[in-house]
Amino acid sequence: MTAQRLDKDGSGYFLYHSIGQYPGKAEDIAAAMAEFAGVWGAPDDGQWGAILGRRGEFIEHWRRLIGAPEGTVTTSENVTAALYALIGALPGKHLKGRKLLVAGDCFPSLHFLLTALAPRFGFSLETVPLRQGASYVEGEDVIAQWDETVGLALLTWVSSTSSHRADIAALTAHGRKMGSLVGVDITQAAGLLPFSVNEPAVDFTISTSLKWMCGTPGAGMLHVASDLIAVCEPEFRGWFSQENPFSWDLDKFHYASDIRRFDNGTPSVVSALASLPAMRWHAAQDQRALLAHNRALSDAIFAGIEGLPFSLVSPRDDNARGGSVMIRLEDSQTAEGLLSKLRDRGIYADRRDALLRFSPGPVTTMDGVAVLVDAMRTHLA
Repeated sequence: MTAQRLDKDGSGYFLYHSIGQYPGKAEDIAAAMAEFAGVWGAPDDGQWGAILGRRGEFIEHWRRLIGAPEGTVTTSENVTAALYALIGALPGKHLKGRKLLVAGDCFPSLHFLLTALAPRFGFSLETVPLRQGASYVEGEDVIAQWDETVGLALLTWVSSTSSHRADIAALTAHGRKMGSLVGVDITQAAGLLPFSVNEPAVDFTISTSLKWMCGTPGAGMLHVASDLIAVCEPEFRGWFSQENPFSWDLDKFHYASDIRRFDNGTPSVVSALASLPAMRWHAAQDQRALLAHNRALSDAIFAGIEGLPFSLVSPRDDNARGGSVMIRLEDSQTAEGLLSKLRDRGIYADRRDALLRFSPGPVTTMDGVAVLVDAMRTHLA
């Protein structure tokens, strides 16, 4: 009997921790780019009004998604660039001679950046380690290293290597007692789990429009709380950082009063325009239904692969997990071999060394889970 293979309809797509798909995405992007080409290629003067309006719509979708006040959200190429802009804007008292706290399971790109910035901005980078044999950093360990010497803590809402969900409310409450600034990287769960910048109130938020938001690369987001914006002076600045971008007096630069001070030169807009269809699609969905679909498929994965030879990395508890099921095999060669077998049957996932990551989303189906489970039982049993 020939093993069942899925058609290329997305039924076996388990990569929402990476890119994210929705029905009709390719056609929507093509239409958006055709619209951009028509506007940008027209021999008239309507380009900037139309394109900046679309960028504004992109920002508005993000603002509503995270409950941010007007004038507190702008675009960024990616989460690393967003963090760099924030660090380079803070008053020295928050960093110089103080600690910047991160967890050992943060997104590595952010840690790479902070390691390089620490000597320049005068802070010491404090990385909370994983316990021996653990798959993620425990919240109590973060709190144990978080004292009054921490000027800023960068929290990872959901880890990209375990899907463990941090208790942002408890961590932020502790941070307020310590007098620290608190920022949150929401990349791995934005668009799947509800998040508000006001509950609890955080100082800044960074994300991408990939993954559960189903957008395109280069369409990042930076949110900064209004009271923090007021005291920030971004070093990476340009004509779009001003209250009036068309002020050409070289000796009278003035920062914009809102988040626009975190803009710099002429904004990159193509990625935001290409992501707009996904943002519109997502806003039109029943958000509870999207999460319920993920939970039903994730539960089926957990049940179907139980008893196979692997180590479970993700928490089983929904309240402690993002949207992924992650397991660790004995070595990277075994993991790559299994991925190849899955791909042959129309199942798409990925790995980090021996870690396999499965993230079911809107286009994934229960039939896809069934083929995934059958393939894993066949090749691992």
